[in-house]
Amino acid sequence: MNVGIVGCNGRVGKLLIAELLSGDWDKHDLKLSGGSAREGSNIKDDSYFITEDKDELFKRSDVIIDFTLPEGTIEHLDLAIEHKTALIIGTTGLNNNDEDQLKEASKHIAIVYAANMSVGVNMLIALVEQAAARLDSDWDIEIFEAHHKYKVDAPSGTALALGKSAAAGRGNNLENLAEYARHGQTGAREKGKIGFSVARGGDVVGEHTVFFFGEGERLELSHKATNRSLFAKGALHAASWVNGKEAGLYSMRDVLNLT
Repeated sequence: MNVGIVGCNGRVGKLLIAELLSGDWDKHDLKLSGGSAREGSNIKDDSYFITEDKDELFKRSDVIIDFTLPEGTIEHLDLAIEHKTALIIGTTGLNNNDEDQLKEASKHIAIVYAANMSVGVNMLIALVEQAAARLDSDWDIEIFEAHHKYKVDAPSGTALALGKSAAAGRGNNLENLAEYARHGQTGAREKGKIGFSVARGGDVVGEHTVFFFGEGERLELSHKATNRSLFAKGALHAASWVNGKEAGLYSMRDVLNLT
């Protein structure tokens, strides 16, 4: 599998390049085909192919890994379809319309889409759905997340994925249950709602906790990331897994057999 990295000069992009150049992924038959950077970035690196022409990168690649921005990810769908290239998408901040476009593109190519590529986080998502299914609405659900000060979207994609799994466990959709902000005289907490709270600061890689508040007791399910390389490793596992898969929209729960 020839693996291309769009946004190779981004936080996760640099980690993906380093992982693939390390040689550790040779046993998985993954090879770096190159990376793309924004026009005008003038990035040069003699150790691998790098281009500002994304079309050229897609031509060289069997699978593309994308941790960019929503507008870039949507642009890449057409290129992937044109070149029959599988996609691994870890971009956060995609809205419902963006996700609909992913579903449409997945009729033509294999796509693995996850708000978080971490093995531990995806286990957490599965556990939250199970807990929500077994604890009735007398148990209040609150989701807390913390990230570094440079993160631009809130709540995080992972927090939203946790909210969706909690809502699914309750046989509902997050859109019907989410409560994203509280300020002033809000009144008593509405039964069955899923609340979110957000912290931003410093260099926090990522922390997520789902609280289930009962009467006289509290269950907390948490994950803390201490090294951003885990996102790159998860994405490369997904790239290896997607080889030979039929067109469709897959998740990390599929990759990790947690469905």
